[in-house]
Amino acid sequence: MRLRYNAITAVFLILPLICGIFVVSPEIQASHNGGRLIVQRAPNFGTDLVVHLSIDGREFADIVRDRRYEGFISAGHHVLSVIALPNIELRRPSSMRLTVQRGHTYVFTAVWESDRVVLRRSAFRR
Repeated sequence: MRLRYNAITAVFLILPLICGIFVVSPEIQASHNGGRLIVQRAPNFGTDLVVHLSIDGREFADIVRDRRYEGFISAGHHVLSVIALPNIELRRPSSMRLTVQRGHTYVFTAVWESDRVVLRRSAFRR
């Protein structure tokens, strides 16, 4: 009886591991089928402000001072939106369209322009 119990327990412990190997997460799929996205802040952005990044209407990151967002995005058409938080003056987010190609890296810097935050294409900096 004890041997049968151990065998059943082993199956239930190993089964999730096997399933995990065959199920690929969306981020891993995007890394193979999409591109890399990096969004950083301008050095003079402000110490008490956060860059709020949304992709295709979905909240992705709040980028604080001395940090950046770095991740993979699927190939195809996307809309990137940014806004500064806290949004005391009730500004609207600025948006831009991006067509991601497989294997490419897209680097943007959030900067102030005409009293709002916009994304500018920039060179990659580590």
